Amino acid sequence: MSYDPIDHDYERGLHNRRNILGDAWVDRSLAGANSFNAEFQNLITRFAWNEIWGRPGLPPQTRRAIVLAITIALGRWEEYELHVRAALLDDSGNGMTPDELKEVLIQSAIYAGVPAANTAFSHAQAILREVGPQIGYTLEPLAPAATSHPGSGREGRSNGQPALHYSERAPHNGQPPRHTVVLSHALGCDLTMWDDLANLLAADCRVIAYDHRGHGSSAAPEGAYTMAMLADDAAALLNELQTGPVIWIGLSMGGMVGQELALRHPQLVKALVLANTTSGYPEAARAMWAQRIATVQDGGIEAIADAVMGRYFHDEFRAHHAATVARFRRRVTSTDQAGYIGCCHAVGAMDTTARLGAIKAPTLVIAGELDQGTPPEMARTLAEGIPGARLQILKDASHLSYTEQPQAFGQAVQSFITALQ
Repeated sequence: MSYDPIDHDYERGLHNRRNILGDAWVDRSLAGANSFNAEFQNLITRFAWNEIWGRPGLPPQTRRAIVLAITIALGRWEEYELHVRAALLDDSGNGMTPDELKEVLIQSAIYAGVPAANTAFSHAQAILREVGPQIGYTLEPLAPAATSHPGSGREGRSNGQPALHYSERAPHNGQPPRHTVVLSHALGCDLTMWDDLANLLAADCRVIAYDHRGHGSSAAPEGAYTMAMLADDAAALLNELQTGPVIWIGLSMGGMVGQELALRHPQLVKALVLANTTSGYPEAARAMWAQRIATVQDGGIEAIADAVMGRYFHDEFRAHHAATVARFRRRVTSTDQAGYIGCCHAVGAMDTTARLGAIKAPTLVIAGELDQGTPPEMARTLAEGIPGARLQILKDASHLSYTEQPQAFGQAVQSFITALQ
């Protein structure tokens, strides 16, 4: 048997060490090895950098985050600085952006303590001042009171009547937005139904979500509403926020508003995603909406809540995601009664079928194969009536298809947006 003079554990470890810490630092470390510490260098290269960093079970970025969190918790600041600098300068795709580093430090404040995180921020800022020019990052003055949670966005209230509550997320990549996206919710819901999709699209888009009149934290005027009113509300908000043309993503009532917006204010609509919605109801369904209004007037929203959940979510989802269903039920029953009734009038009277051919914006129509409220046949009417529209039917999805199938919904939306010119 021949003898292989190469220690493969050492060589693999050295390769990983260079990938994570960079050649310059590793070369300095190896050049400084001597008769006293060479065995230790050999040990950590084989053990830490091959046995641990060489395991494929976690991506390098995750292992970096673990190391940073542990060094913060233990106060190992020399090791922490080494890994911060290496992560920021790594341009192989395994490094960290300053924003990703910030997230690790903020989470460490909870589990390692605020004093440790404060020290970690101080060390990190010193390194950012040093390497910032190399990675195109500048520390800009910013008042703490001017910040907003990136997972929920900056919240505001419009100046119009009725005043609308909205949230706005800037692109997380710090670049000018690729598009401005508006998310419009279903009847009895609010802007929080879109949180996950909003954060996904805010990677490179400006994302605005809002509460319809009569919902959430928006004003709830008395009386019957029309879809034209709801579309004009949206147009006033977009004009106030100076959005320019937007990609409108609306589900159920939000999709109805999107149709009317595209017809009444076409200059504000760049593209449409119309999910689980319709251009109009047959007479039997219109009678059902009149009955729903009467039931709510007599017994409040609680009287219809269970039936609404039965239409929003299919049986299997309700059985396996009871907490989610309960959250949506609480939202429906806590909606202002006058606002809910007002929007029921608008939804029940929806009628754009004869005008669909006038919608010129690129359109994706999404339907849930199990949706009883706006079944796939209604989606086909939309897709056939809007020039160039494309229909996608999601499997195992009922009315709130985004909540039941968030990954499939998100992929459909992202693919549509990517294809836009």
